[in-house]
Amino acid sequence: MVMNGNGEPSFRQSVDLMFNRAVSRMDMPPGLEEKIRVCNSTYTVRFGVRLRGKIETFTGYRSVHSEHMEPVKGGIRYALSVNQDEVEALAALMTYKCALVETPFGGSKGGLCIDPRKWDEHELEQITRRFAYELIKRSLIHPAQNVPAPDMGTGEREMAWIADQFARMNTTEINAKACVTGKPPHAGGIQGRVEATGRGVQFALREFFRHPEDMKAARMTGTLEGKRVVVQGLGNVGYHAAKFLSEEDGAIITAIIERDGALVDDKGLNVEEVRQWIAKTGSVKGYAGASFVADGAKVLEEPCDILIPAAMEGVIHMGNAANIKAPLIIEAANGPITFGADEILRKKGTLIIPDMYANAGGVTVSYFEWVKNLSHIRFGRMQRRAEEARSRVLVEELERLSADQGLGWQLSPGFKEKFLQGSDELALVRSGLDDTMRTAYQAIRDIWHSRNDVEDLRVAAYIVAISRVATTYQSKGL
Repeated sequence: MVMNGNGEPSFRQSVDLMFNRAVSRMDMPPGLEEKIRVCNSTYTVRFGVRLRGKIETFTGYRSVHSEHMEPVKGGIRYALSVNQDEVEALAALMTYKCALVETPFGGSKGGLCIDPRKWDEHELEQITRRFAYELIKRSLIHPAQNVPAPDMGTGEREMAWIADQFARMNTTEINAKACVTGKPPHAGGIQGRVEATGRGVQFALREFFRHPEDMKAARMTGTLEGKRVVVQGLGNVGYHAAKFLSEEDGAIITAIIERDGALVDDKGLNVEEVRQWIAKTGSVKGYAGASFVADGAKVLEEPCDILIPAAMEGVIHMGNAANIKAPLIIEAANGPITFGADEILRKKGTLIIPDMYANAGGVTVSYFEWVKNLSHIRFGRMQRRAEEARSRVLVEELERLSADQGLGWQLSPGFKEKFLQGSDELALVRSGLDDTMRTAYQAIRDIWHSRNDVEDLRVAAYIVAISRVATTYQSKGL
């Protein structure tokens, strides 16, 4: 087995080792375990783009881990760290993630080895369109076969460029917009997609805190209110998770860790203000409302109730796992805890809410967007006013009865306005996401609590996911 510099398996090998740990507790038909574990295919593309007076050559990947269901689904990331091993590991996680939250997709992932900050918007568009062209012409982007989404270093803008490139190359494809998700709302996207992964982290924690038995395993009591939270990475996922937990659930964000250091304030950081400071200066340095710690990685080891790694893989490793003090870690990023660190943390009693569940909000809402694109109608358009009308009939009847009978009933302030509000697209998306996160967690904890050989939520999540993939393959005659 190839080890990295600090004696640990690579990211891809870590995913396989976690897979193997779960499969050893399952009764699988001969050969099916291998069929599910292996990555089906990885396409490597090298293409040139004329930029700044010369041809620049870029390397990109699109990996398909499993086609037990199609289309396959998975983001495209832009980062200098992108490599085949990473893309294949992320594609495998997508297979298990989609199965766990019951979105009808196989697993895929893409990446481009690039520093997006090095290029201006027009140059990035040229690069993105050429990358998309190379994938589209091989059906590695297609609404019925392979549907990308944003990931680290990409967002709505890049997805809009890809969708437009697909439409230009497929002028008669009525479902062209469904070739990619995470688009801006005005370009066929859906309300609530940008916040989806962070919102999913919030819903996952809320569901965890509904179960006293599970909280006890993490040495916790009470609710999310007042819990001290450390967030590593204030990108899209970390920002939304921290914002919602602090503003809506009363959690206290005591530290935010970024690539150039960390901000610490025991009284709680204002997430929105920190985000605006980073957007303005490109750094956490100089922010006046908190103490600055140059060695951000050390802040992972600070005492807190909940640790949320929300950036890169492998930030908690064999070198620092023993020093992690948080009793509860929720993996908002993909693979932030290495296989070796996972072993150490489990032995010391740290409870981990695993990535394949915790950050599944993104693919869940991507599924809603894909369905919206295929149905060609926004959610809520047909039923919203009907809901309002039905509610109005009930409220007016209550008010009439109160007046006729002299009962003097008084509706609570704001009740009427809330009750008469029909569900718009955002409300329906959040409702669907909440239901998905609750249902998936219940499936995981059922395995966790019903089997003596399942010691943690990660193994339980893998067992649920692998069982569902296996069932699909068996129904195909494999």
